[in-house]
Amino acid sequence: MSRLLSTRVYGRGTVILTGALLVMLFLGISFFSAPRAFSQPTDGDAALLDGYRHVEVASVSDALEKLTGQRMYLSHRMRPIFTSKFAGFALTVKLKKEENHDPDALNGMLAAIDQGGPNSVYVMVVEDGNDIAGMGGLMGTAMAARNFSGAVIDGGVRDTAYLQKISFPVFALGTVPSTSVGHYRFAGTNIPVVCDGVHVEAGDMVVADSDGVVIVPRATAAEVLATAQEMDFKEHSMYAYIEKLKSIEEAVKKFGRL
Repeated sequence: MSRLLSTRVYGRGTVILTGALLVMLFLGISFFSAPRAFSQPTDGDAALLDGYRHVEVASVSDALEKLTGQRMYLSHRMRPIFTSKFAGFALTVKLKKEENHDPDALNGMLAAIDQGGPNSVYVMVVEDGNDIAGMGGLMGTAMAARNFSGAVIDGGVRDTAYLQKISFPVFALGTVPSTSVGHYRFAGTNIPVVCDGVHVEAGDMVVADSDGVVIVPRATAAEVLATAQEMDFKEHSMYAYIEKLKSIEEAVKKFGRL
């Protein structure tokens, strides 16, 4: 986009480029590809979302570790403000700690929400933010209005009563009444971040339920889902078997799942 802007301002190629754009628009061709986290899901994405919304997060975590050797779950500190389950694509945001009097210091944080769309999960990292609310009711209302799946805040959250009222799911490190205004500066969106110790790329799958939050790298999402579904099936089949035989040892021998 920067190349396009510089050509329009400084170069004689403006007419040619504008003409090319008009032709592409006429043919229905998009000149810019939107980030995955901002776009409507493809058929493949829709199938992934549906699958991840029904599988248990514990099985996703186990599947990831089995297939990749990675532990991609957030710590026990990351807790929901109410019982919830969701899945979606990561829209990452980072705030840098910086005392300031700049009224525009956090504008990018808000712009990221307004650029997001259905199935986005707002993954925010607040530097040293255990006692800083990274979001509250206003931001949650905007995310809910844009059909975000949920939010994961490596920092605090506030206005939890209102967020519960509108049923917008948020996982955070704690509930605090503080503000980031005047204390933080926006440091980027849709960039790689480390959220509660786990690497997250924009567009990665974020899966959450009562057991916690797991990040699934986009490239392995389909394979991980298939393995997690198989694990779920085995585990759910074991309950009745254990009750019948009154033996967990026999069930584990038969199904190979623990």
